[in-house]
Amino acid sequence: MAVTAVMSAVGLLVDDRVLVGAPVWAKPFKFSVSFVAYCLSLAWMLSFLRRGRRVGWWAGTVVAVTGLVEMVIITGQAARGKRSHFNHETPFDTALYNTMAVTVAILWAATLVVAVLLLRARIADRAAAWAMRCGLVLALAGAAVGFLMTRPAPGQRRGVSKVIGAHSVGVPDGGPSMPLTGWSTTGGDLRVPHFVGMHALQLLPALVMVLTGLAPRFARLADDRLRLRLVLLASGAYAAVFALVLWQALRGRPLTAPDEAMWGAAGLILTAVALGTYGSFASVPKELRP
Repeated sequence: MAVTAVMSAVGLLVDDRVLVGAPVWAKPFKFSVSFVAYCLSLAWMLSFLRRGRRVGWWAGTVVAVTGLVEMVIITGQAARGKRSHFNHETPFDTALYNTMAVTVAILWAATLVVAVLLLRARIADRAAAWAMRCGLVLALAGAAVGFLMTRPAPGQRRGVSKVIGAHSVGVPDGGPSMPLTGWSTTGGDLRVPHFVGMHALQLLPALVMVLTGLAPRFARLADDRLRLRLVLLASGAYAAVFALVLWQALRGRPLTAPDEAMWGAAGLILTAVALGTYGSFASVPKELRP
């Protein structure tokens, strides 16, 4: 995936073709970088297993192989100047897209196996254990958003239309978009909750690393119960944010134009996080307080 990211970056520099409003090599680049982060995270999590290591090895191998198949198709279609996703233009394009649909489903199931193994695993650091477990569950939810993209958009008909499915909600794909991400600025975009959910796999464990690194300087963070409470609070807040951006996308509203309902929900989440953080720190034993 790292090699593919470099190749795609070169493609972005030397190939000026545009496909559905974005540089033709943008999708292979973003997918390969995402797979680098995804596979490194899973490999690190699998290292915590003591029981079921063989099952975990096979699940990880399945993720790697299915990810490779998907990237071969995405990169090959980019080289041809064709859409990899939702493409039913020719029988060959349809076969490639259907192959991707199967590999994604298998990859999702393999990740679910890893999640179950970690839910059953005994890990000494409870904060790290729950960061991994919650991260995996949220990543599975984020990946599942991809299945919503495969539904026919308005005006599309199975067996008739050359494109079946869309990232955007309420507007056609390829319209005005945010820089770098390519997310729609005129309608909803299911890639937003997809991205948010998937990257819980990195962000929640990163929180544990930060808390552990700060523990020598801040006595309260030496309490493993406090770190666990903060991780569970962050996981709940992250799940709420994921639900919020999914709701925003399904309503056909862009991330860049939140309405009053969106702001109100965001305010409730922030209030809950503030109260939860205060309560977590207030529960620290007096001997650990400065």
